[in-house]
Amino acid sequence: MSFPVVLLLIFLFKSDLSKSEADMRSTIISSLEKATFFLANKYMDINLDAVLGFSVLQAHMKGALEKWASEHELQSQQARVERLVKKLSSLIEKATHSLGQSDPKYFKEFEPSLGPNFWMLPHSWNQTDSSLAYTMFDSIGCFTEEMSDKCFTYLLGTWKDNGTSCVVTKACRNIMTKFGCSDYSLSHQLFYFMVADMKGCSDRLFLRAQYYKNIFCASMMKINLMIERYGFRFSSRDLFMENIMFCGMSGFSDFYKPSWLETVLTWQKPEEGCFGKPSENSEHPSRVKDQEQLLRRVKRREKVFADGCSSHNTAVAVGVLGGFLYYY
Repeated sequence: MSFPVVLLLIFLFKSDLSKSEADMRSTIISSLEKATFFLANKYMDINLDAVLGFSVLQAHMKGALEKWASEHELQSQQARVERLVKKLSSLIEKATHSLGQSDPKYFKEFEPSLGPNFWMLPHSWNQTDSSLAYTMFDSIGCFTEEMSDKCFTYLLGTWKDNGTSCVVTKACRNIMTKFGCSDYSLSHQLFYFMVADMKGCSDRLFLRAQYYKNIFCASMMKINLMIERYGFRFSSRDLFMENIMFCGMSGFSDFYKPSWLETVLTWQKPEEGCFGKPSENSEHPSRVKDQEQLLRRVKRREKVFADGCSSHNTAVAVGVLGGFLYYY
């Protein structure tokens, strides 16, 4: 094969690749436009998780715009994302104000994480190492949600009025570094180290942050592959997306699998724009217990609307989609 032919094949391959990536970005943006429509309709009623998820999305979109600044062929997509960022800024501000009135204590504890500049995004990428994943997982939760919330407030400095931030108690150190945890305990352990990064905490524990992130995300990848193997049961979808959102933000690019993006996109309600309980005509009746199990496993302040829209499902979904947009 002559050299010019080889160059032509390389050019055509790259052209097809960039076209498929452009199509992928357009699909993601369309999905996020629908999700923003949901936020516009429900901003007075959603919970803190949803506001946090949309704040993470906003950070991802701003990051994507920075990356695309010199890419002239992306101008139409840039314009769509710029409109979304502007709309989201207004809606998040309104939702945050509403939260401060409806759930003031919880809002005050996590208010710093809702700020527009709180979330930092990765600028280099790793892959998970399957050899670091747990061989066995603890069958019962390693700690309660109340315990993990308390540990987050110590990092955020909201554990008391004018509290010091980046406080690491012995109890928090023990539960957040315990090996073998699974499900939401595991994802919250990773989130603990992520929040410490965002706050710039310098406790000696965080000198080993990457060590723990490598182990946690390898184990979270193992869980996600099991969820995929079992056909993405409804009760596992929320955790599946939370794992992608957190490990993607921690710089593990193998969570951004195109096939996983395609799967997540199918879970969006086309009319409402949200994510949540599938319509009855699209799910087998035997999955009612599956859906009830999910509601027991996600946050105690989870809010499910009459149309099946879930605040937590939607929060992690938009965080995932924003991550894919930023990565691609």
